[in-house]
Amino acid sequence: MTGVNLAGVTKRFGDVQVIHGVDLVVEDGEFCVFVGPSGCGKSTLLRMIAGLEKTTAGHIAIGDRDVTDADPADRGVAMVFQTYALYPHMTVAENMGFGLKMTGHSKAEVAAKVAEASRILKLDDYLTRKPKALSGGQRQRVAIGRAIVRGPEVFLFDEPLSNLDAELRVEMRGEIARLHREIGATMIYVTHDQVEAMTLADKIVVLRKGVIEQVGAPLELYNNPDNRFVAGFIGSPAMNFVGGTVARAGVVTAPGFGVDVATDAALPGAGASVVLGLRPQHVQICAGNTHRVEMTEALGGVTYIHLTTATHEKLVVEVHDTPTAKLGTTVGIKIDATHALVFEDSTRGLRLR
Repeated sequence: MTGVNLAGVTKRFGDVQVIHGVDLVVEDGEFCVFVGPSGCGKSTLLRMIAGLEKTTAGHIAIGDRDVTDADPADRGVAMVFQTYALYPHMTVAENMGFGLKMTGHSKAEVAAKVAEASRILKLDDYLTRKPKALSGGQRQRVAIGRAIVRGPEVFLFDEPLSNLDAELRVEMRGEIARLHREIGATMIYVTHDQVEAMTLADKIVVLRKGVIEQVGAPLELYNNPDNRFVAGFIGSPAMNFVGGTVARAGVVTAPGFGVDVATDAALPGAGASVVLGLRPQHVQICAGNTHRVEMTEALGGVTYIHLTTATHEKLVVEVHDTPTAKLGTTVGIKIDATHALVFEDSTRGLRLR
């Protein structure tokens, strides 16, 4: 197996630039997940690695080979798409082995590789079935098996679970994680679902408008975001943000929280505007009438209470016992200010440290 190296990679469609000089190293055997909102360039970047989109500028290397201008078939990658793209008239075994058959492999070699992929994906009981007799999750496993039999250096997944229902998505996340542990291949996985990213990745790459905002391990991005975009994108529900004003060195006044917040961050001068961020689990409901209850989401073991502040900002509070806040009433809050993060009040929203 081998890693992937992107150096100054750029993509333009005519006059529109969608990928802006991306530099990234995916280590050998690493599970790397690209995340970001729709239109951020994550699928385009994956397709450039696969060779399905031409690289406008920069270089792509797989292992020690520069594959920037190589044909997709010569890159040593296998791609699993959102759609299964199985041949309906073929059995599971025939679908999995078709690519090898077309490249001249012997029947014995095809059968051996299909059997090994079937063992890994627990498909032995389905090899003689046709796709119409399979569930969505089973079809996706066949699509992954078709990639495995090729013995690629790198697996590329483009939102492979987005067609599945919630229960199957959880099941297939576990299957893909187990697959990675068993075969140890380098995998690059695209999703808009940050829960998938947090549960699968060794490394997460957060993209916005064709630019990498931050790269790191899941908990590193969750606990130590570089900017407001990453802080708001990683974590479910998203981080709460309220406006604040620097009162003096080390202190920010935050009307949305109803308190002054002490911080070790390097603040601008007194009177400057900043943004404070705090995750829902670090806010508690208490007696008072400063925040209006707009909505509650009772999920069983946890309830999310949505509030509006007197300054018309939105807050979400995570509650683990029986919630007493009722829709339309007003409550007070208290915060654990030791977990508050401070960001620039700007479009970039860089973290102040």
